[in-house]
Amino acid sequence: MALGRRRAEEESQIDLTPMLDVVFIMLIFFIVTASFVRESGVDVNRPPTTDQPPPDQAQQNIVFNITESGDIMLQGRRIDVRSVRANVERIHAENPQAKVIINAHPKAKSELFVQISDQAREAGVYDISLATKAR
Repeated sequence: MALGRRRAEEESQIDLTPMLDVVFIMLIFFIVTASFVRESGVDVNRPPTTDQPPPDQAQQNIVFNITESGDIMLQGRRIDVRSVRANVERIHAENPQAKVIINAHPKAKSELFVQISDQAREAGVYDISLATKAR
């Protein structure tokens, strides 16, 4: 009986050395193959600080205002949608960097925005923005 008991004890012990070797080899493999990349942040180019006020945006851009009733206003006067192209061509000839900004009332129809932007593109201005007024 003592001999059978001794064999049972010997068989119940597991040799952990090969398993530890495998674990250490895997650890070394993952450390060696891991790529340590230095993440770079976003470079921000800040404009120089000056005491001068910013340039007047109204003179640099072509601003159309669309009222709730569907009237199109340019520089304080009411215009027809068919005259948008001529006005954009005239102002763009004076200031080639001018952008078209369409300032629409939230309840205005989107059809007017599409018509104005189409007319501006036909006049050669492709930088068109939409702004909405607060309610």
